[in-house]
Amino acid sequence: MKKTSTRLADGRELIYYDLRDDAVRDAVDRRPLDPAGLVHSEIRHDRLLGDSVAIASHRQGRTYHPPADECPLCPSRGGRMSEIPDSSYDVAVFENRFPSLSGDSGRCEVVCFTQDHDTSFAGLTEEQAALVLAAWSDRTAELARLPAVRQVFCFENRGEEIGVTLGHPHGQIYAYPFVTPRTALMLRSLAAHRERTGGNLFDDVVADELADGRRIVLDTSQWTAFVPHAAHWPYELHLYPKRRVPDLTALDDAARAEFPGVYLELLRRFDRIFDQEGAPGGSPSRGAGEAAEGRTPPTPYVSAWHQAPFGALEGHGVERHDFALHLELFTIRRTSGKLKFLAGSESGMSVFINDVPPEAAAERLREVASR
Repeated sequence: MKKTSTRLADGRELIYYDLRDDAVRDAVDRRPLDPAGLVHSEIRHDRLLGDSVAIASHRQGRTYHPPADECPLCPSRGGRMSEIPDSSYDVAVFENRFPSLSGDSGRCEVVCFTQDHDTSFAGLTEEQAALVLAAWSDRTAELARLPAVRQVFCFENRGEEIGVTLGHPHGQIYAYPFVTPRTALMLRSLAAHRERTGGNLFDDVVADELADGRRIVLDTSQWTAFVPHAAHWPYELHLYPKRRVPDLTALDDAARAEFPGVYLELLRRFDRIFDQEGAPGGSPSRGAGEAAEGRTPPTPYVSAWHQAPFGALEGHGVERHDFALHLELFTIRRTSGKLKFLAGSESGMSVFINDVPPEAAAERLREVASR
């Protein structure tokens, strides 16, 4: 992998990650942009719930469903300038032009998985997926060095139903200046479990799922994927490396080597869950806006890496190495043509109601395995 860092016209950082060591990235962004420092976000604390809210009014003006020939994530070609000044790229990461977090409030980055506008992550090769993993790991390490950053969150939102406004295959990275509420809950449960049993909660959850077996979707030499016992979403997968590590930077070579094949298989199964024919064979490379004849559109999903916060965790009662890196992949689609909406119970009281039994979801995800 070759890494090349440069600057966009407004001063934001852009990093190219290339498969070839001889790649040259010297294109210049010539767009007339105002300095990026004019954009600010604010973190406000909710005294009742104890969590934080990012106030980012400038995001009201962000790019919204542009036509494919005006996509800001495609390479710059034919005189049309985009966020990527070069005419081609493998993986590109840049500071978000419309960030939810900025300055002392953290940092937001966009990760372009490929220059191909009409594919999806599931359509990447294993070599391309490995490069994305390398970029996630590198950005985690770099962002963790920023004084204000406590937690790094790599994720992908896919599909208009999720709220995606750019169809190009891409994800984001949020570098938070605090420990996120969801992670704080995990740390609290982790500490309570250790106090009660002396064991590690993450290790015990994975061991219990393997012992039960009904919700296991994929189990390889380096990774285990399962539908959790108390899944919140209609189809939800958790993916853990066999060796517990706190973050992406700590994955060993064996886990890195096996990840692309495992992850691509899981994404392709997600795209086949709702196919009317019920059998494997749905195209794994369909783009976000196209569907194969006779099948439902590609499955909308959120794919989220959960990593340990950086810095001391004394107030949470655990050590950083107690946390287990894992990926959570879920869809809001509960059946063909129907979505799971977060209504009164979920939105008002944070009590989820799942229409799909986790055992049934796991069985379906096994049924649509690649042949």
